[in-house]
Amino acid sequence: MKERILIIEDDKAIVRVLERSLIYEGYEVDTAFNGERGLELAQEKTPDLIVLDLMLPGMDGLEVTEKIRKDSNLPILMLTARGGLDDRVQGLDSGADDYMVKPFELEELLARIRSLLRRSQSERSIVLKFEDLKLDTTTRTAERSERMIPLTTKEYELLELFMRHPRQILSREMIFDRVWGYDFGGESNVLDVYIRYLRQKLEGEDESRLIHTIRGTGYVMREHP
Repeated sequence: MKERILIIEDDKAIVRVLERSLIYEGYEVDTAFNGERGLELAQEKTPDLIVLDLMLPGMDGLEVTEKIRKDSNLPILMLTARGGLDDRVQGLDSGADDYMVKPFELEELLARIRSLLRRSQSERSIVLKFEDLKLDTTTRTAERSERMIPLTTKEYELLELFMRHPRQILSREMIFDRVWGYDFGGESNVLDVYIRYLRQKLEGEDESRLIHTIRGTGYVMREHP
């Protein structure tokens, strides 16, 4: 069965190029030119992946993503003309899995789609455990000391990476490659921001630190500093 991709984009020229290229690559393609119609198709067609514009008329891409995330974990690749760090963090925090800035190279976009689809297909429904921390990969929820911990999409992916590689020092480059799929370049402090977010959520009252900084290298999940 062919994988189905939903494009939600108001620029008809971009839609035509993407639709033609994706069909050529062997995908089934549905298109919507606004957020409301995109949500309808997401429910009707149950796509395997959504390519979503951030700046849509009416309901914007952030709102569309948040509504989809209430019921589904399907991969979302967000497109936007706004490439600032704050815009990227906002898009990823809303639930998007990846983020591309217009204008983009078509071959890179296709590669990102393939990567997201592979990741989605290879996810296994297991519960990861480290010390008193549990991470359910089916519901994408974390629990520590019987305390439920809400996670954004990127927080979950970052925590999953650490829990799949306990006591292993992970370099910043490796984390960027595995979680973001590309390098933020000079704005790489986004990783430090997300580590801080995770620590704040994981370290409740009297709970020990699990994610430690390895100065000049990266981070590690282990029992002690």
